[in-house]
Amino acid sequence: MSTAPTPTTTGSSKLDAAKQVAIANTPEKLGGLALYSRFALAGAVCCSVTHGGLTPVDVVKTRIQLDPITYNNGMIGGFRKVIANEGAGALLTGFGPTAAGYFLQGAFKFGGYELFKQQCINYLGYETASNNRTAVYLASSALAEFFADIALCPLEATRIRLVSEPTFATGLISGFGKIAKTEGLAAFYSGFGPILFKQVPYTMAKFVVYEKVAEAIYKRVDKSKTSNSMQTLINLGSGLIAGFAAALVSQPADTMLSKINKTKGLPGEGTTSRLIKIAKELGLRGSYTGIGARLFMVGTLTAGQFAIYGDIKKVLGATGGVEIAKS
Repeated sequence: MSTAPTPTTTGSSKLDAAKQVAIANTPEKLGGLALYSRFALAGAVCCSVTHGGLTPVDVVKTRIQLDPITYNNGMIGGFRKVIANEGAGALLTGFGPTAAGYFLQGAFKFGGYELFKQQCINYLGYETASNNRTAVYLASSALAEFFADIALCPLEATRIRLVSEPTFATGLISGFGKIAKTEGLAAFYSGFGPILFKQVPYTMAKFVVYEKVAEAIYKRVDKSKTSNSMQTLINLGSGLIAGFAAALVSQPADTMLSKINKTKGLPGEGTTSRLIKIAKELGLRGSYTGIGARLFMVGTLTAGQFAIYGDIKKVLGATGGVEIAKS
């Protein structure tokens, strides 16, 4: 005996038409590879655009860290000195490895953060994850950044060498090849320890502060009734505060990373011993050399990243993520 088919109409042509319009206008909820590849692409674009656009600031910041005696007049003075000594084109030194490196890093960082956050929710259960969301944010961002840094480290080492030694090579390809030929592939990861020491706390602070600031705002503003432009503005403001926090947390390791990638180590000198020696030479005050330029840089790029990331997710239809913030 066959069962009757499930009715597909309501019996009213007007209601049926309205139902079809509602179905057509309801965005498809993505999942799996389709969703997380979109998160990764949005993260890659936002990081590449922001870091690449701020290459001149990064050049000056790195010069201040590596040669504070010469570049001793702050960020504006540093800009003037670089232009006067080397020309305006020097401000774009390292643009290639910066854009390429942070494209890869952004994909792993943002895509990985969303993926690991979802895995935490799956493992803990939604209620437990929501009640312990700060720990979820911290763990997810730390794991994502670890894998992101594996991709970033060789390109960051090349960028720092190009900035610190303008005559070292003409660009990304030649600089990458020269380091590989003269120093070996291990040289690309001589700064892996400090880059982890810098980037993991940086990313943990960045995501948890962003999430907390955005959550505080949306407790007072109904997100479902907020316009797209207002959501972008909220992302900008939350990202700016998150960037300042992340810069302060990671500044000592950023200075050490610049120092360790500037020159080769002595024969038989390990990375750990080099780091200890650099830390002793710098001291606490020295480790915050260039903090003004970095606050400006990191605050600006983090605000831009979260604004661009949110907008690209909307364009790509990446609407299937699970939120654990309490409204």
